[in-house]
Amino acid sequence: MTFPVFQPFLGPEELAACGAALDSKYLGMGSFVGEFEQSLKEMLDLGEGRHVVTFSTGHAAMHLGLLAIGVGPGDEVITPSFNNIADFQAIDATGAKPVLCDVEEISLCIDPAQIGELITEKTKAIVAMDYGATLADHEGVAKVAAEANIPVIHDAAHSFGSSYKGAPVGHQGKLTMFSFDPIKNITCIDGGALVVDEEELVVPLREMRMIGMSQRIETSYKNKRDWGYDVHRLGFRYHLANLHASIGLSQLEKFGEIRQRRRTLYQAYFDRLDGLEDCITQGPLDDEIVPFIMCLRVPSARRESFKAHLLAAGIETGIHWRPGHMFTRYKNHRCGQLAVTNRIANEIVSLPFYPDLTIQNVDFICDEIRSFFKNP
Repeated sequence: MTFPVFQPFLGPEELAACGAALDSKYLGMGSFVGEFEQSLKEMLDLGEGRHVVTFSTGHAAMHLGLLAIGVGPGDEVITPSFNNIADFQAIDATGAKPVLCDVEEISLCIDPAQIGELITEKTKAIVAMDYGATLADHEGVAKVAAEANIPVIHDAAHSFGSSYKGAPVGHQGKLTMFSFDPIKNITCIDGGALVVDEEELVVPLREMRMIGMSQRIETSYKNKRDWGYDVHRLGFRYHLANLHASIGLSQLEKFGEIRQRRRTLYQAYFDRLDGLEDCITQGPLDDEIVPFIMCLRVPSARRESFKAHLLAAGIETGIHWRPGHMFTRYKNHRCGQLAVTNRIANEIVSLPFYPDLTIQNVDFICDEIRSFFKNP
């Protein structure tokens, strides 16, 4: 038996949702997209002050979010170097440059204490990314950002369904980006969303996702085409399709089960690995967190042999991630001191983690981990 690192949680509900979307004979951005946006708004308890716009991917959401708040050529955006390449590329695509910041030792999220030294007159935004089974110090980031009058973009690709100090994720930044790719806490096959704190941003985002077309959303969300559109701005083919939104809706309906399974699996891993010599986890699970990745830090000199040992037992592993400053395109970008990032880059390992995993599977995986460290 082989255990992949990730696997989507799919069942008959998703097949039925696909069938309903296909039966509608409207495969573009239509009624299911409107329903999905409304369901997200309700689940996230956004009220009247925040709004949801969906996109084809999380990367598309980040790209257009940056454009919507005016990020462009000559600007800089501060982001943790320990981040997914999608954020660097989204910043890059606006003509701005990512400025690479260090992360905190345990959370592996951006370190607020390191942000200030990177702020200049070119700084247009700060990206605060959650990672694995932890959330960033959003209060700390917000304090630094407020002092410099710089907006914060919350990259919540890993934290859908979590809360921060009692408020659902989606309430913390000027913009919040979610990803719904095949392996996230919920999937749309591929998809993304932005939560925005200004109604004035909604129309530009809707137009940019539809190659600049100013189609009336009330028409699109009734599975009809609007032929009277105009074009006012540059746009991209970044809209979410009905088929993908229908799957997202079915995932939301069973999110309570997804949440519980993910939390139970993380706790099982933690109970079995906490205190094991040469292994560092992200610590005990906070009550408000829905974890996305189960990661370990192992001695850098043994990481490859550790991965090989697990693979020989049918246990696949991943590395999330290679930091931005280690890529050719970004290695000469401005950055802070990256002591923590440089260390964890050579230690981090992702273990199998998905809702269909069982406690018995976790027992087997952890037994293999323990057997490796018993034989130095």
